Order: sequence, then structure tokens, then C-alpha cells
Amino acid sequence: MRKRVVVLDNGASTIKAGIVDEHVGLAPRIISNAVVRSKGDKMTYFGHETEKCKDYSSLHYRLPFEKGYLVDWDAQKAVWDGIFSDEVFGVNTSEASLLITEPYFNLPNIQEVYDQFVFEEYEFDSYYRCAPASLIPYGDLFAKPMSPQPECILVVDSGFSFTHVVPIINEKVAWTAVSRLDVGGKLLTNQLKELVSFRQWNMMDETYIMNHVKESCCYVSTNFKEDLEVCRTDLKRNSIVQEYILPDLSTHRKGRVRQLDDIVTDTDQILVMNNERFTVPELVFRPDDIGLDQGGLAEMIVFSISKLPSDLQGMFWSNIGLIGGNTKFKGFRERLISELQTLAPVDCEVVIYEAEDPITEAYQAAYNFASMPTFAQYVVTRAEYAESGSNASRRKFRDWKPQEPEKEKPKENSKLKGKQRDDDRTQPSGKLTRTRSKRR
Repeated sequence: MRKRVVVLDNGASTIKAGIVDEHVGLAPRIISNAVVRSKGDKMTYFGHETEKCKDYSSLHYRLPFEKGYLVDWDAQKAVWDGIFSDEVFGVNTSEASLLITEPYFNLPNIQEVYDQFVFEEYEFDSYYRCAPASLIPYGDLFAKPMSPQPECILVVDSGFSFTHVVPIINEKVAWTAVSRLDVGGKLLTNQLKELVSFRQWNMMDETYIMNHVKESCCYVSTNFKEDLEVCRTDLKRNSIVQEYILPDLSTHRKGRVRQLDDIVTDTDQILVMNNERFTVPELVFRPDDIGLDQGGLAEMIVFSISKLPSDLQGMFWSNIGLIGGNTKFKGFRERLISELQTLAPVDCEVVIYEAEDPITEAYQAAYNFASMPTFAQYVVTRAEYAESGSNASRRKFRDWKPQEPEKEKPKENSKLKGKQRDDDRTQPSGKLTRTRSKRR
């Protein structure tokens, strides 16, 4: 009998989770990757419990990820505990396998902590760890009827912390050509908070509300100067301005974009979204607007392709795929393709593929990969970890670090060698225990 395989697309904002063979054809469970403290009802919510929160005023987020890397392991453990508990999946981790995504260019010492948590804390039978874009060849983003998957693809992953441009050749990431833009969903939300707080209401503590405003109102302009001129002509009445009705916390009514038939009362607080609608997402294409010394997304794509073999570059231009939450902005694809067409060589056709749901595309690809009969060949087992520690992961998981050939070591005294092996296994101070903290 095949072991249960838990799939976790472990993003910095949300975790997309599911179990192979049990969630066939179902959308993943999307869980907030944070420990949230509500000042309204004085409650603390761990991961999946955030859905129970009714008072979204002044939420304080404790995020496991900081600047794109997993650094707060106590917060991450609290979220993972909830996912594996009976409240969500009810997984017996010692009898299951795990597929989990990690940040691009993840640091070796952080990778070792991943290994420790998976095998020592949760005691998974086996697991596989990789970057999200490396799974895309197993998904449907580039699928065409009656055609095989392209051998050369370029994945644009615009997520919570950063935006990455990832070339892939024959299902392997070309790490030397991967580029990173320091603009993600978190920066865009913070920028919108500052603009709105300066011009209208003080929303600096309302991250949850402003994130919803961003997702509901913002779009990518295909003609920035023209839209800016429209907003200047009439600040309150133009074709771009949009009104957002802020949540009414006394009646637990959620915020929403004002429609023509909406009746507004005197107690309703209105947020007027004018040029903020398109100047905030513009940072993906013009990061120098806020002083970042980087080129925009189109320039990053050109830079990545230029570092690839010249005879393959045309294939990358015609196989660009978009994943990540920021690519859901209306007009994102149209703006990107218009900029790339002016930068691409004359003999290259620019083709951009959009995912049906960019947020869950990496999860769906991971699910397909974990469903393959050959998946067991890629994982590191608990027995391999017990024998070699994190060296087993370094040998099996292809990542950005070059593979170093193993050098023959001089023979050591058997007693000293055995003692050294014991020391290596117990090197991390404060060994993680199997006991999980209970939450009330």
C-alpha cells in the first residue's frame, strides 16, 4: 500500500496544502502562513484558524518568513502542527511522505533545519524539497493539445517577498541565469498603506484590509502616462476612480468595492482609490519609482535570457509562464508582453502563458509530480537521513549550489570514526522533540 503523500507549497503568505490520491481534482486548502493576533477580540489564531477571525481590525502578524527566508521556526511549527492535526488533514506523519517547496537560493543552514524538522520533529518517512518553479514542467501551464511539454521554459514567479525569473531546461533549473526583483506582494501592500495613510485614512495598522483593497481595486496600466493624465483632470469623477467601502466591524460586514446600486449610509467610511489603483502595481515594472536600483520585470527577463545558450534563447522567448499572486492583477500579461516585444530580437516571437489560478499553479504541478510512480526515487528517506544527516539531502535535491564531487577521505581508526559519527548526529544544540504544544 502506497504511503500518503502530503503536498505543501509553503509560501511566505499562504500555504497551499493537499494530500495525493485523497484530493484528486480538488483545489488545495489555502492556509494563512502566520500567527495572527487580533486586537479586536484579543484572540490568537494559528494558520488555518485565521478563517475563524471575525474582527479584522488592527491584526498583528507574526510571519515565519522574513525577507524571503524561513527564520521563525516556532511560528512555522505552530502553523504546520495545525495542518497535520485532525482539524485539517489528520496526518500520521511517521507513516507519510512529504513534498515541500522552499525559497529560491535557500541558505544551506536553513535547509538543514528543514531536514531536522521533517525527520526529527515530525518523523516523516520520506520527503522531497525544491523551489516552486522547478515543479512547473509537471503541471499544465505550458500544456498544448497533441503537443509535448517544451524543453525550454521561462517561469516568472511573482510572490509575496520577491519576483523571480527562472529559466528551466529539460526540467532542470538553469540557476546561473535566475534573476530576482526585490518587489513582491508585501512591498506593494505596504506601499499602498503609506499612500492611503498620507492622503486619506490612517491605515498603517490595517494590513489585512489594505491587502484586500489591493487585490480588489488595483490593476496594471498598459498606458501609464495616459491613465495618470485622466486622474489629474478630475480627482473625484473620472473613468479610473473607484470607491471602496471599508468594513463595518460593529456588524461584521466585510469591505467591498462600491457598486452603482449600493446605498451608502452616513456611518459608512469610503476609501477613494484614484491613481493608487495603478501606481502601486507599476512598481513591478518600474521599481526605481521608489528608489530601488533595479530594472523592471521586462529587463530582468531580458537579462536572464541573455545568460542562456544563444541557440536556445528563441525557445525561451516563446515559452514564458506566469505564476504567483501578483500576476493576477488585471492587465499584467498585456503590459508585460507589450514591453517584451520592444526588447526581444526581431526574429523571436514572444508568447506568454497564463495559469488558470497563478496562486495554486505550483501546488497543482507538485501534486502531479508527487502522483508519479517514480516519485519515490527522488525522496530522501528517514533511514538515509539517520545514516548521513543533511548530506543525504544535498546529494539528492538539485538546487542552486554546485554539486561537489565526494573526495576520498583517509582511513580513520574505527573507534574515532564511530565517535565522530555520533557527534555529527547530536551536533544541533537542544534536540527537537516529538512533543507538540497544545493550543486552546
